[in-house]
Amino acid sequence: MTFLNALHCRNKGRPPVWIMRQAGRYLPEYRELRSNYSFHEMTHRPELAAEVTLMPIQRYEFDAAIIFSDILVIPEALGFPFEFVDGVGPILGEPVTPQDVPHLKEQNSLQFVAEAIKLVKSKLSVPLLGFCGAPFTIASYMIEGGSSRDLKKTKQWLFQDPKSFHELLEILTESIIRHLKLQVEAGVDAVQLFESWAIHLGLSQLREFSFPYLQRIFREVDVPTLVFGRGTAAYVDELAELGPNGISVDWSCDISQIRKKIPQNVALQGNLDPHILYASPDTIRQECRKILASMENDPGFIFNLGHGILPDIPTESVKTLVETIKEFSCVKSSSPSLNN
Repeated sequence: MTFLNALHCRNKGRPPVWIMRQAGRYLPEYRELRSNYSFHEMTHRPELAAEVTLMPIQRYEFDAAIIFSDILVIPEALGFPFEFVDGVGPILGEPVTPQDVPHLKEQNSLQFVAEAIKLVKSKLSVPLLGFCGAPFTIASYMIEGGSSRDLKKTKQWLFQDPKSFHELLEILTESIIRHLKLQVEAGVDAVQLFESWAIHLGLSQLREFSFPYLQRIFREVDVPTLVFGRGTAAYVDELAELGPNGISVDWSCDISQIRKKIPQNVALQGNLDPHILYASPDTIRQECRKILASMENDPGFIFNLGHGILPDIPTESVKTLVETIKEFSCVKSSSPSLNN
């Protein structure tokens, strides 16, 4: 399939396309379902999670689906439940503290995610992605008690008591590996790790508190792996050395220049600015084609946004994006090939 071929850097046709958060609030059918159920119910009831996962595939025929879930099911399994508050985001009941770390153990099963995957796989004709938050990002949510602009509590803990911070990361890494293996056993074809909050770390802290744990996860998971993080352009060469099959980059960089920094056997995913989907159809097509031309004939390129789709994006804008990608192979480009 196109997506898996690109992830293995052997795609010979047009690049595959899917978008982060493609199953979500911008879809009217999602909003209709959400009016009857809480976010927690939708992620925890397999039949609802499966229904939401399939919505964007049925509407747009993306080249990959991603299971509808949340990265905070990991802290929930460790006894730190969360709720999603509209207009605020995820809220954890109690932040984790250094005193909690020695007592952390999994209290709840994540089998409901596996059941949703099984339901989706029986109805899906494209590859299915599983996913999980990366250890540092999940740790930050747990310490901050939800979203944060500066991760002040997280960085205070990290610098004041690095030993217990590493202990927390060890626990989370083991839990993440178990959860990803559960998803693989249920049928996902690839997984994506979200290290979204690594942008708050300096390079030396990334090397200590993020990279070693990512590398362990890549080694332990038996399906192709993708990793996404904001600001990865600054350290993409080191990230590639950790062993992911693909790296997803945000829109702050020229993706064709990123290609020159990493091995040809590592796939690249990205990197349209999600805000461009507010623009006119002509502008959307123009911006998509710029990226397509810059990565033309790259066998390891996957078209995606540089971050998750915004909740008020018009559905017609997404249609324009998908059509532009799928039509690209039919349009003769005057741009030079990246690999010539």
